[in-house]
Amino acid sequence: MQADFGRFTHAVMRAAPDSLAAQALRSGPAELQVDIEAVRREEEQYVSVLEKTLGLRVVRLEADEELPDCVFVEDPAVVCGNTALITRPGAPSRRKEVGEVMFAKPVDATPVTATLDAGTPVVATPFFVGLSKRTNRRGAEILADTFQDYAVSTVPVLDTLHLKSFCSMAGPGLIAIGSSEAAQKALKTMQQMSDHKYDKLTVPDDLAANCIYMNLPDKGHVLIHCTPEQFPESAKVFEKLKDHMLIPVPNDEKRKVDGCLTCCSVLINKPSKV
Repeated sequence: MQADFGRFTHAVMRAAPDSLAAQALRSGPAELQVDIEAVRREEEQYVSVLEKTLGLRVVRLEADEELPDCVFVEDPAVVCGNTALITRPGAPSRRKEVGEVMFAKPVDATPVTATLDAGTPVVATPFFVGLSKRTNRRGAEILADTFQDYAVSTVPVLDTLHLKSFCSMAGPGLIAIGSSEAAQKALKTMQQMSDHKYDKLTVPDDLAANCIYMNLPDKGHVLIHCTPEQFPESAKVFEKLKDHMLIPVPNDEKRKVDGCLTCCSVLINKPSKV
């Protein structure tokens, strides 16, 4: 695992437009009503944790009513080190988002034959890229070409949008993984493809496995994760991480339109100005 794994100084976020409530893409039941004011309360708590609790500089982009999913700012760019690969999202309605998310050292290299959502790769050693209806093999190849210092392994993800929908890094060498058959099958594939031996933290709820790990000066290991109100049994599993600063953050409303905690920010380790 790279020495600066989990080190971040900045976060890029984007405000939720009113159009999110009715027009955002969703794989779940359309009848679930999204309370846009509740979304904004969740946003403010998220920002407060990053800025006030953890000391990151948060860059907030304005909402665009013509881009209902733009709050999920993670998908337009894969950031590693000082390089950002500008992606070509799998959903055509989201491709206009990429022009307004420019930071780090942009590499606009994703051709029209490729689709790549940045919510798909799990940044570990190697990169694990979930192949799904949002990310194809050509997209994974472009990612590998861009980040040539890293091995890239692909993992079929058939029943969910992204690999991060049931999997994320919860620490150096520690994978948080859901309990479903699909999640466990993906984990087995990841373990087979990597020479690195990972520990695993299995949570009962797949969506709860989406969490945000940081390793910050004066804070140490930090994990932003689901709240006990959302996923009580999974929250109990996170509480076993005694060496982590654990911060539960609500995500109930954005979850109705397939939003996870990692979707809502792009984290950057950049001591100078963005």
